[in-house]
Amino acid sequence: MRKLLILVTLIVSFYYSHSQMKYRGVGIFGALTVSKHEYENLDTEKKPDTPLVYNRFYPQTHVSKELFSWAAGAFVEFGNENMRWQTELEYANKGAQEMPLTNVYTGDRTGSFSKNKLTYIQWNNYLKSFYPAGYAKWYWMAGVKLEYLFRKSVVVFPEVANSFPTFWFSGDLGVGYEFPLFKKFSAFIETHWNPDVIRHTHDNVKARNRTFEVRGGIVMRPRKRRIDDCNAPVYKGPAY
Repeated sequence: MRKLLILVTLIVSFYYSHSQMKYRGVGIFGALTVSKHEYENLDTEKKPDTPLVYNRFYPQTHVSKELFSWAAGAFVEFGNENMRWQTELEYANKGAQEMPLTNVYTGDRTGSFSKNKLTYIQWNNYLKSFYPAGYAKWYWMAGVKLEYLFRKSVVVFPEVANSFPTFWFSGDLGVGYEFPLFKKFSAFIETHWNPDVIRHTHDNVKARNRTFEVRGGIVMRPRKRRIDDCNAPVYKGPAY
């Protein structure tokens, strides 16, 4: 946690010292999330002492099925023309679809998947770099998400999934495309790759989450000053 706070402080300090920290816009977004859990059992390569020790290898090393869900949030931007600091609050659903075990000794499974759903309230901070493309703009994003586990619904492997920490952090890389709508409003679409930076450890098991996020939203930007935005009189022709 200390390292995370240091990283966020460095991001803010970078922009405060290298730009004028001008307000550049405020926006909202909705998103489709696609996430999974990856489990690694550290006892997988060990030799069983007896045929009935499957519970020693529970849960087994595996990658879950993807869970489709949603997220929403709001953000504000500061910075210069091409390099920005974006800070945002996000409500995001993550998790996985898992096939429950019916017998931990034999490894028998049910034939259907159940959802392990984790809901987070996140404070996200990004470095955001723009590349003009005609009347629109491409941009990339790199940052950190500070996550608070707001609530959870865990059915499969509860010994591990219920032990996920209340406060966590993850990395994020994204690419986006912004285009004007009307006046001060623009629309954007983004794709984000959001993996856990480190794995959560519980007894003999290490677990991590990976989430993809596809966003769509609207941003309102301040109107750029025109040449005649001053107190000098404006010539309007001889009729005046």
